[in-house]
Amino acid sequence: MARVRHCDYVPLAPMQASEVPLSDVYDVALLDLDGVVYVGAHAVPGVPEALGEARATGMHLAFVTNNAARPPAVVAGHLSELGIAAEAAEVITSAQAGARYLAERLPVGAKVLVVGTTGLYEALEELGLTPVATAEPDVAAVIQGYSPDLDWHLLAEGAVVIGRGRPWVATNADPTVPSPRGPLPGNGSLVAALRHATGATPVITGKPDPTMHRETILRTGAERPLVVGDRLDTDIEGANRVGCASLLTLSGVTTPRDLLAAAPQLRPTYLSRDAGGLLHAHPAVISTTNGWRCGAWSLRRGQGRLELAPEPGPTESADGLDSLRALAVAAWSVRDAGSEVSVQGSDPIATEELTRLQLT
Repeated sequence: MARVRHCDYVPLAPMQASEVPLSDVYDVALLDLDGVVYVGAHAVPGVPEALGEARATGMHLAFVTNNAARPPAVVAGHLSELGIAAEAAEVITSAQAGARYLAERLPVGAKVLVVGTTGLYEALEELGLTPVATAEPDVAAVIQGYSPDLDWHLLAEGAVVIGRGRPWVATNADPTVPSPRGPLPGNGSLVAALRHATGATPVITGKPDPTMHRETILRTGAERPLVVGDRLDTDIEGANRVGCASLLTLSGVTTPRDLLAAAPQLRPTYLSRDAGGLLHAHPAVISTTNGWRCGAWSLRRGQGRLELAPEPGPTESADGLDSLRALAVAAWSVRDAGSEVSVQGSDPIATEELTRLQLT
């Protein structure tokens, strides 16, 4: 097997600036799917066109998902239906990462119980393992991935094999999946059921585990990858764990308040409303004598608080997120210094009303 490296790019501090579009800086965008490219059956508005423009600049795209339900060819077909040109080889799933983890530890042809669906079967077969659906005596391991059709009977088969002490791999631990109706139970919720039933703990190979990024880099050959995701605890943490730059989009599950409360390992390098942020420069957050400034907004120290107000002169960035960038850096800096912070006022992404950070 070829030597696999982690990201070669020097790790960046959170909320950094780029004077040129990110598509000019990074060679491959490692795009999460649910919440970044699409939500449910529909593309995030404007994203197909933005990804087409990013390709036109010479940036390569890879579609990286913790959802193990569908094989890469099916995912690529769905993307094409949404107006995003994609080939199966550009799709990397947590099923592939989980299958590789087992293939490196089991003999060729070993039987693996699949608690999941088609994507896991194909990934195992690609690497010479034999997927099965029942707890046969010679089953060597269990692999579990998201499936909207998973039922009690298959969970029970998994519990039997896990109870024998066989290795158990979960492709991810995402508690939810996004949908137009709001978050719905994800693989992590179903993994929790088997954890509770067996007392065992699986090896989790999807994001944020480095196994997933190892698989992605192996398959894409990325030299300067940029992770693009909507989840702090999978996409952004996974990027930080291997030293990759990251772009957080607000098109999925993460809210502005989530961002302001993010622990150090969950903080992104860049921020955008959606994947169109690949096509733009990103402004700097500058520390001032009495606070912070970003583009058209400044945070100024008052008595026990930092107040957000328009900054005369500079223009707002095209994405309208300068205020949130300043708020995030300020909140992180205050928390890291040992103080408590609470957000006062309206949602900073939705209004231009005065917003402040209360310090205690």
